[in-house]
Amino acid sequence: MASLHPTVSEYYTDKNVFITGATGFIGKVLLEKLLRSCPNVGNLYLLVRPKKSQDCHQRITEISQSPVFDKVRAENPNFHKKLIPIHGDITEDALGISEENVELLENQVHIVFHSAATIRFDEPLRVAMEMNVLGVRKMIQLCSNFKKLEVFVHVSTAYANCDRPFIEEMVYQPSVEPQKLIDALDWLDDEMLDQITSKLIGDKPNTYTFTKQLAEHLLIKEGANLPLAILRPSIVGASWKEPFPGWIDNFNGPSGLYVAAGKGILRYMNCDAMGVADIIPVDIPVNMMITMAWYTAVYKPSTVPIFHSTSGSVNPFTWGEIENVVMNFWKKVPLDSCFRRPKAPIAKSGFLLDYYIFVSHMIPAYFADLGYCMLGKRPRMVKIYNKLHRAMGTLTFFTTHSWEWTYNNLDMLKSKLSPEDRRLFYFDPRGLHWPTYLEAYCLGAKKYLLNEDLSGLPAAKAHLRNLRNLRYIFNTVVIVALWRVLVARSDIARNLWMFIIGLVTKFVKFFRLTSAVRR
Repeated sequence: MASLHPTVSEYYTDKNVFITGATGFIGKVLLEKLLRSCPNVGNLYLLVRPKKSQDCHQRITEISQSPVFDKVRAENPNFHKKLIPIHGDITEDALGISEENVELLENQVHIVFHSAATIRFDEPLRVAMEMNVLGVRKMIQLCSNFKKLEVFVHVSTAYANCDRPFIEEMVYQPSVEPQKLIDALDWLDDEMLDQITSKLIGDKPNTYTFTKQLAEHLLIKEGANLPLAILRPSIVGASWKEPFPGWIDNFNGPSGLYVAAGKGILRYMNCDAMGVADIIPVDIPVNMMITMAWYTAVYKPSTVPIFHSTSGSVNPFTWGEIENVVMNFWKKVPLDSCFRRPKAPIAKSGFLLDYYIFVSHMIPAYFADLGYCMLGKRPRMVKIYNKLHRAMGTLTFFTTHSWEWTYNNLDMLKSKLSPEDRRLFYFDPRGLHWPTYLEAYCLGAKKYLLNEDLSGLPAAKAHLRNLRNLRYIFNTVVIVALWRVLVARSDIARNLWMFIIGLVTKFVKFFRLTSAVRR
């Protein structure tokens, strides 16, 4: 029976696709994969809002020149002609799309990928609701009129139900009905809303996870007439295999922490060393998006399929193991111009962590800024550390908890694919070798995020040695000073000091004499 169905690539032939969030990390990888592995795909209509001095056409032109498309560019230099920008904004009425473009989409689009959302964990509830919940409602209203629509794929998050330790492939009932909260937004001012936000989100750690759960519920309820499928990825990291191992273009999630640790800025991390780090390479959920759209359109399931794209339950790797791999890599392949030597052991929250952060983060930051001021430069380290601590704070919930997910639909989807499609559109994280992946991740951060060339590696290693020597000198000076000030005032301590110096002197003389005899 499987032979009666088209392959994934065959299904996408001449199919027009509408994508929101195409300028984001997942969106770019999705575009690249569709263009390269489904070369006969039709037009890709991309919802894009103007940014700064660029209009939507200029933004797409800039994106098409990104290194992420190097492979596609080599095979098809004119690939950009399939990228059709649609001027719009997820926060505007009717998505801000012109009547002409609405008509175009209604008559042409077969497949929809909706991944546009705010991913800021500390977003004010009103903004998070506008983008993550009302944005879904506007997409439903728009796509309900698409004459050729075959599938609508919504990108949620594996943490939409993070108040549960065990999460199944189902939409859970939220604590608040989306419509009731939407109605309340009309009369609640920002101050009142901020005061009740913590009560509204309950056991959820932030407005992001809260609104993503509301969005799922609203989608199922109001989009019942659409051919829906929902993807739930966990913490999305650098690519595993495609378009290149370790490709990354943002500092979100673990990427910024890896770089901060490699630069010697991050010295302690608030994690559960034995907790599972549920990171998923970006190419895994992208491949799942493409294949789950194929499955939903071809097999037409009677219920909305929900797919988990997570690693923790099938290929677990702990934060402690990650710390070991990443730190060892940065010592072998250091970043340029490190602030201090890479070292970021894991500590649990509490007084000890606060002490370490104050001693290892803030005191060096203030001394560094004092040095910048004396040199006539602008102080920056305290500001960097404050920003780093805010980022760490938003991640703490996810680095100190672990979850389990079900994978029934992942295994089912895999069984529906041909062997060749399973190879081309891999999405099973069981085969991921974590140490190799994390080393490629760090190397990708060095290359793609920081634009550092490996030709500068000898200089980076020399700088690291200088930092090590400075640390030894500093520690020696501190020990001697403390000894002289606090201890050496007593006769016993002074005699002990002279005894130690005598032993060291005798050892040095013995070593020199032995060396001379051997010669």
